Amino acid sequence: MKSTLISTSVVALALLSAVQSQAQQSAAAKPLTRDIKVISSAGARALADACSVWAEQNKQVVAIAILDWGGNLIESHAMEGAAMNAIDTALLKAKSALRWRRATSETNKMVRTGENLAPTFMRDFPQPCALPIIVNGQVLGAMGVSGADGEKCAQAAMDAVFKGQPVSSK
Repeated sequence: MKSTLISTSVVALALLSAVQSQAQQSAAAKPLTRDIKVISSAGARALADACSVWAEQNKQVVAIAILDWGGNLIESHAMEGAAMNAIDTALLKAKSALRWRRATSETNKMVRTGENLAPTFMRDFPQPCALPIIVNGQVLGAMGVSGADGEKCAQAAMDAVFKGQPVSSK
């Protein structure tokens, strides 16, 4: 009985040692941290300004909310004449674009066709007019626009601010 207990303990210790060694080798082969780009306050302000300019040129009134990759509000702006709930609506749209990593018009279409109903019970607001901000394949945040042609306004702002860099809303 003692010899069975001792050999079981020896096997268990050998197994534990092998698992620890494997974990250490695996950790050494993979980076334990990563670099994440975030949208800066200046970048968010530039997006809001560019969207406002586009809206003025197209005789539209909008409100804008810009989130960082973690969902924190970095910038918001409402043009004169925007509805009282416009900032709140832009914020909800931006959160939906960030969560689903796609234009809210696409999420809206998925909900309306019944392809994906999850946004309806996850407290999302999948109404058109918000885009994720994706630069060089990395999600930096999202931009929600309330009023008029919001997705066109957001895309025009991203094109103006991130000119020369691969920007995608998908």
